[in-house]
Amino acid sequence: MRFIAAALLLLMAALFLAARQLEVHHAGWGFLRAFAEAAMVGGLADWFAVTALFRRPLGLPIPHTAIIPENKDRIADSMASFLKANFLTPPVVARRLRGLNAANAAGQYLANSRPGESRLGAGAASLIADVLESLDQEKLGGLAKAALRTRIERLALAPLLGNLLQAMIAEGRHMPLIEALIRRSAEALEANEDLVRRIIYDKANTIVRWTGLDGRLANGILDGLYKLLAETVVIEDHPLRRKIEESLEALAEALVNDPAMHRRVEAMKRDVMANPAFAAWLDGLWERGRAQLLGAVRHSGSGHSGGSDRIGASLAELGRALQHDARLQLLVNRFARRTVVGIATRYGEEIVRLVSETVRRWDARTVTDRIEGAVGRDLQFIRINGTLVGGLVGVAIHAVDVAL
Repeated sequence: MRFIAAALLLLMAALFLAARQLEVHHAGWGFLRAFAEAAMVGGLADWFAVTALFRRPLGLPIPHTAIIPENKDRIADSMASFLKANFLTPPVVARRLRGLNAANAAGQYLANSRPGESRLGAGAASLIADVLESLDQEKLGGLAKAALRTRIERLALAPLLGNLLQAMIAEGRHMPLIEALIRRSAEALEANEDLVRRIIYDKANTIVRWTGLDGRLANGILDGLYKLLAETVVIEDHPLRRKIEESLEALAEALVNDPAMHRRVEAMKRDVMANPAFAAWLDGLWERGRAQLLGAVRHSGSGHSGGSDRIGASLAELGRALQHDARLQLLVNRFARRTVVGIATRYGEEIVRLVSETVRRWDARTVTDRIEGAVGRDLQFIRINGTLVGGLVGVAIHAVDVAL
């Protein structure tokens, strides 16, 4: 563009010389001469103005030239002040973010990621794998197990179990459990029938054994137990089934509200956690979880779908929730707005200072080149327009002069 502007100026000079030679033959050439003459003046004036912004024209120490290099520090401070006043004050940030649905935008990005091509999922999987492999496994495992143990210790187990049991009873999901318990009891009785008979024989006195009534007694007891268990399974309102339900309801109520039951459950929990088997279980849980997670994410990194796809699917599900759940959108947008406003409040001065100090550290040539590179085409259009507009003004003045 600089070449075009300079070529246009040279063209006007050539037209001026040609029109001056031809003007003696016909007065009409005077209009071309006036156009070219005024165009040269306009082009040179705008060249001077544009050049004076960035450097000294022809290297001459003309006052009020090289404006940008000479005022670099003041420009830096002005840019920083403009940035602070128009972008980094909390009211401005809050106002600009009020109409921004960041949650929906994030949801669209996450939901539109195609399976197997989610860079976010692959990046997350790779990051997880790198963290798991780089950290000290003894320390990391100790931290994870200690955190899990602490959570279990702080967990009020009795009310939790009581609420779960009450929910099961209210929804009728305890009935399959009762029926399974009765069937297991029948199976246990059948598997240990010889033991039951032996106990009855041992408890029977000598007269009963001599008369052979012990065998009939054992058969009667076993038949009665089998019949009782079978009727309990088949008959929904059987007294034994109802008694079991009442016992479960009483247990659930005690687990929720009885302090003595709370203490017993907590004591049992402490005994279990103090058992070496519990520590071994925690070790195994951590190692299996770590190995499975590491294997999944590394497997995905070797060209197979796996960890990254699962993470990508989870992120896509989160994206769909962000798009369609108005309450979740409200919470996320409010959190984003408060976070950005908080950053502007706490770090606005530091950001402004960073901009100012960065521009101040640039040398004058760097500032000039960057600003001129950003707006240079438009500056050269100023020269071109100045040349053409100057020529038109020259024609108008010449026309008025001829008319007078």
